[in-house]
Amino acid sequence: MRFDGLKAVSAVAMTATMLSGCMGGGGRSELPPASFVATQERPGEEYIIGPLDQLQIFVWRNPELSSDVQVRPDGRITTPLISDMPAVGKTPAMLADDMKIALSEYIKDPIVSVIVKNFSGTFSQQVRIVGATEKPASIPYRANMTLLDAMIAVGGLSQYAAGNKARLVRYDRGTGKQVEYNIKLSSLLKNGDASANVRLEPGDVIIIPESMF
Repeated sequence: MRFDGLKAVSAVAMTATMLSGCMGGGGRSELPPASFVATQERPGEEYIIGPLDQLQIFVWRNPELSSDVQVRPDGRITTPLISDMPAVGKTPAMLADDMKIALSEYIKDPIVSVIVKNFSGTFSQQVRIVGATEKPASIPYRANMTLLDAMIAVGGLSQYAAGNKARLVRYDRGTGKQVEYNIKLSSLLKNGDASANVRLEPGDVIIIPESMF
């Protein structure tokens, strides 16, 4: 079991090395704390449809053209009268507009709405947790998600996790570089330190090293 743990450490170290190589140097920054309880809920960025998302397509006054579909792994959907419509990378409103154009060949002035019923999200909209956690995973980002939310989703830290040495890697859209932040998972999860809870953003990667002792 300990041997498997050492292999996990090596994998995390390799991941950290590759991510650090993209940062362009510089020390780690600090993130402002987020409250345990959200006091001001706000909408997130408009959702981008990803593979395997479940969509509800509604065509007003044309129930025979309405359907519930799943986005295929190739990023396309098929509905009555429309086959192989690209869906991945679009917002629901964009997909509705494209379907309206396609259906205009068959019916006059179609009104189409698209609702995401169950979502997986594109990679850029997922939060990835790797290393010494109970179940490393990629989880869909949702508006106002915090570090605590993500750690609950993956079952917390493993027995040998060095939680206060964890790092959060985030893509900075302004500079086009990756930035690395210190995060204190042990303080958050074991001591209930509210200052260690931070807001997450789509695409964040949380790296949790394993203690060598």
